[in-house]
Amino acid sequence: MSPAATPPTLPKELQVEVTAACNLRCRMCLVRYRPPVNRVAGSMSLGTFTRLVDQLPGLERVTLQGLGEPLLAPDLVAMVRYATERGAKVGFNTNATLLTRAKAGALIDAGLEWLHVSLDGATSATYEAIRDGAHLDRVATNVVGLMDEKQERRTARPRVQVVFVAQRSNVAELPALVRLVAGWGIDDVRVQNLSHDFSDTDPAGSYQEIRDYTAAEALWHGDRGRAAEAFGEAVDVAAELGVTLRLPDHEGDGGRRRPGQPGCDWPWRSTYVMHDGAVQPCCMIMGVDRATVGHADEGMGAVWHGASLRDLRAQLLTDEPPDVCRGCAMYRHVF
Repeated sequence: MSPAATPPTLPKELQVEVTAACNLRCRMCLVRYRPPVNRVAGSMSLGTFTRLVDQLPGLERVTLQGLGEPLLAPDLVAMVRYATERGAKVGFNTNATLLTRAKAGALIDAGLEWLHVSLDGATSATYEAIRDGAHLDRVATNVVGLMDEKQERRTARPRVQVVFVAQRSNVAELPALVRLVAGWGIDDVRVQNLSHDFSDTDPAGSYQEIRDYTAAEALWHGDRGRAAEAFGEAVDVAAELGVTLRLPDHEGDGGRRRPGQPGCDWPWRSTYVMHDGAVQPCCMIMGVDRATVGHADEGMGAVWHGASLRDLRAQLLTDEPPDVCRGCAMYRHVF
C-alpha cells in the first residue's frame, strides 16, 4: 500500500534542536552567517522536551541536535536520561570540543546510545579552517577520553561514529582521517556531502554567503575524479584497519522517485522540532523562514496530521516537490 493511501501514525522518530547556540562558526553551517545565540535563551527547556516526548508514546529513536552544539544545552544529560527511560535510543552529533571526561561519564550514565563526532580533516590546518574556532588536538583528547571511559566501564555504549563532511577543500584527507580515528579506537566512519545547495533562496538575499560557499565546495559541482580517487584510497585503508566506511553517492538520481512512492519519506517517519518549538519538515532545511509546518504548542498530533504536512506529503508523491526540497542532498540521494 502506498504512503498516500496510508495516513501516517504518530512518528517513531523525533529530532529536537535542544539548543541553537554553538561555540564554533563552521563554514558550511548557517550558524556562521547569523547572529550568535545565547545558550540559555536559545535552548529548549527540560519541561518542553518532556512534553514533546510524552506526546509521542511510540518513540523508538530520539536525536538531540539541530544547528547548535548539543553539549551547550543546559539540560542535555537530563533529556538523554528521560528519553532513554521512555524506551527510546538516544544520540546526537557533536563537534566534541566540549566533550570532557566528566561529561562523557555523565552521558554514559544517562544511557546515551550513540554519538556522532563531526571531523572534517586529518590535519589541524584543514580541520580548523572548516570548523572555525575548534582545535583538532582538543577534539582528539576528548574523543580518546570518551573511548577510555567506555573501556574502563566495560560498556559498548555509546556507539561512536565519526562523520566527515566531504568538500573540495578536504576530500583528499579522507584516507588519512580513517587512519587517524582508527588510532583513537573508532571503527565507523560516515562520509556525507553538504546538505543543501540553497537553490530555492534569493542569490542576493540572506542566504547568499552559505549558498556561495556550497557552490564553491560541493563535490557534486565538480572534482568527482579527485573525490573518487580519495574515496578509493579510503576504502583500502578502512579494509586494512577493519573500519566500516560509508560513502555518499555523488551521482544520485536527481530526486527521481518510484511510482507511488515519495521522493523523500522523512515526513512519514520523523519530525523535527526547533529549540523554540517551531516544527519543520526535517533538519536538512536550515532556516526557519524557509519551511515550517506548525508549532509544538499546537500539540504534536495536530501538527503531524495537520494541513501543512498533509500538503507537503502530497507534493512529495509527485514529480513537483516543494522548492525547498529540490536542492536537498537527501532528496537528490547524494547525501
